[in-house]
Amino acid sequence: MTETLVPFDEVLERYDPALGFEVHVELNTVTKMFSSAPNAFGDEPNTNVNEVDLGLPGVLPVVNRAAVESSIKIGLALNCKIAEFCRFARKNYFYPDTPKNFQTSQFDEPIAYDGYLDIELADGTVFRVEIERAHMEEDAGKLTHMGGATGRIQGADYSLVDYNRAGVPLVEIVTRPILGAGSRAPELAKAYVAAVREIVKNLGVSDARMERGNVRCDANVSLMPKGSTTLGTRTETKNVNSLRAVEFAVRFEMERHAAVLDAGQAIVQETRHWHEDTRSTTSGRPKSDADDYRYFPEPDLVPVVTSAEWVEELRAQLPEPPAERRKRLQADWGYTDLEFRDVVNAGILDEIEATIAAGASAAVARKWWMGEIARRAKLAEVDPVELGVTPAQVVELQGLIDSGKINDKLARDVLDGVLAGEGTPTDVVASRGLAVVSDDGALRAAIDEALAAQPDVADKIRGGKVQAVGAIVGGVMKVTRGQADAGRVRELILKTLGVEG
Repeated sequence: MTETLVPFDEVLERYDPALGFEVHVELNTVTKMFSSAPNAFGDEPNTNVNEVDLGLPGVLPVVNRAAVESSIKIGLALNCKIAEFCRFARKNYFYPDTPKNFQTSQFDEPIAYDGYLDIELADGTVFRVEIERAHMEEDAGKLTHMGGATGRIQGADYSLVDYNRAGVPLVEIVTRPILGAGSRAPELAKAYVAAVREIVKNLGVSDARMERGNVRCDANVSLMPKGSTTLGTRTETKNVNSLRAVEFAVRFEMERHAAVLDAGQAIVQETRHWHEDTRSTTSGRPKSDADDYRYFPEPDLVPVVTSAEWVEELRAQLPEPPAERRKRLQADWGYTDLEFRDVVNAGILDEIEATIAAGASAAVARKWWMGEIARRAKLAEVDPVELGVTPAQVVELQGLIDSGKINDKLARDVLDGVLAGEGTPTDVVASRGLAVVSDDGALRAAIDEALAAQPDVADKIRGGKVQAVGAIVGGVMKVTRGQADAGRVRELILKTLGVEG
């Protein structure tokens, strides 16, 4: 099968894309979905696990009420209907990270169904995505493949399994086929996942950190010949865990599908692996249909019954909807429509809000997140929130500037140190010796050196061309490695030359 790609514009000349997304949201409950084991990230492997998670003989699961309530809140926020009665089912398959040999999920009776989400694209266009269902389930464990060059099972010497994640509560949000996106399909994919992440984070039901796998997307893509109404064979790129990756994965699969179809070959219905380093996908395994999993009702769990009173009680607890929140924040911060749209599209609304809450002005927060931090994130090919800078560090960095301890140029060097893991901005200033030189004695020595190196410029300044002082200031900044107080340097230069400022 060819792996040649068709240029994106040419894809759109001959084909229409159909999309579908399955977004998995890990809930931040204290314990797991069906056991009392802790639901915690980052602990030593296989320490947050008990007999229920491992499916040992004689154990019985118990439904986590908090997880059910979080699932209902997600359904309500997605404009879904909430089922009055729903059941769990066993999804049967064997894989080493599923110790019970089945996953407890929901099949034909999800807790939430028939919803929608209105997605605003970069230019303000609104695209409605219909939600088929949002159902409760448990996560699988995590396999780490050792040896080999790719970290995949292919070529690995052996694999390690960590069951800490096994049994963590999940809500899987499944869309109906999305048609009509055309050239904006990759953009819509990114915007949709960003909107879901914003919703669950806003609800407080998930930490929503994609780099940790709290929010993961399975992206389904197929192509139809122009004018056709029959959906093509789809592929499913699994567990994509960044917004940029979702966008790139959809674009890549559209270009790959077109190449396969143009060559007269058939698309294989399969799962695909996303590779961030090459921004490409590779074949995983043939895609299973529902019948292959041999679903049947979970015999060890009673159905979940949601009374109207319970649902309304939870509805009353929902926070301000994201769209209304955005309008309020834009008004509070005084950003123009373009400035605010740039912030939203960059995915840093929460970071700017947290930076302002920590003490920065709206202008300062935007300056850092949309300026230096965004620039570095682009170079690193990651989203700004994945760079590792915290709102508190931004506030501390700006505070060092405002107090005169560093200047804007030095602040960039301090940011380098923070990103290198050297500590807080204050720690980096101390360890790297980056504080502004404000001692007049040291500044006068640097000024004398700069004047001696540019006597012609000094004569121009004495002759009345005060604007030429910038060249001497530049010389002093060079001698002091940019650590001089430029304003104080200018004052001392003019005073040394006996010129009125």
